[in-house]
Formats: sequence, structure tokens, C-alpha cells
Amino acid sequence: MKYWLMKSEPSVYSIDDLQRDGKTAWEGVRNFQARNFMRDEMKCGDLVLFYHSNSSPSGVAGIAKVSREAYPDSASFDKKSHYYDARSNLEKPIWFMVDLAFVAKFAGLVSLEQIKQDRALEGIMVARRGSRLSIQPLTKAHFEHIAGLGGVSAA
Repeated sequence: MKYWLMKSEPSVYSIDDLQRDGKTAWEGVRNFQARNFMRDEMKCGDLVLFYHSNSSPSGVAGIAKVSREAYPDSASFDKKSHYYDARSNLEKPIWFMVDLAFVAKFAGLVSLEQIKQDRALEGIMVARRGSRLSIQPLTKAHFEHIAGLGGVSAA
């Protein structure tokens, strides 16, 4: 099992939306490194810290899990979609997505500031200056520590 942090702006799709919907397709990723993580490394059952970005404050809001492994991002084929990419087609898709299922919502947000100040989270990618990648790998220790800060047992 692997552990991930995935970012979403809460005004676009929040942990509350995922809780309401139960699951969602994680479409619209248009960064090659993030795409490669989804396409090549994410497996069903992997756990995800659901991170609210570009909010005040930003931070981890809950936990999801990968419920469907990578498949072509249909939005990249839809000319009406914000995520359309004329280079991508069904025969040779460029962009992929995974499905996420809701696991838990934290009692309170574990803020980026908390993460940066916590010695147990030293080296975590989201706390690095200039780290804007929307999908990031985590160590099991980092995942479990943040889950605990959010009031959820990761076991």
C-alpha cells in the first residue's frame, strides 16, 4: 500500500463534497509528474490525505482511498471541458484519472502551518518551499501522524 496527498481547492471540490458523493473521479490533472503518479503508481486501497489548497488556511481536511485505478481522463476529449486537450485521444490518451472514495473527515483542518512546524513531519513535500504538485507521495509515518492530528486512527 502507498500513501498520497492530493490537493483540491475547496471551492471546486471539498472533503464535504466527497463525503456527500461517496466517491468521485479525480479528473483534470494536467501535470505530467502528477499524472504519472496516478497512472503508474496508484493502486486500489491506497490511502490519500485530502488537502484543501488555496484556502485560508490551507491544510488536510480528511482521508480518501483510491477506489479505481488509472483510466483515461474523459474530460481531455470533451471540447466543452475546461480540461480539454486536443493532443489527447482515445487511442493514445495523454491524461489519466483515478477514482477516490470517502473514508473520513477530520474534526478540524490540519493546517499547512501546523504541518510545517511539526518535527515529526520533517521532509514532507507539501511543506517544501515552491512545492505546488497536486499529487504527492507520502511516507506511512507522515500519513499516520497527520491522520492522528486530524483525530482519525490510520490503523
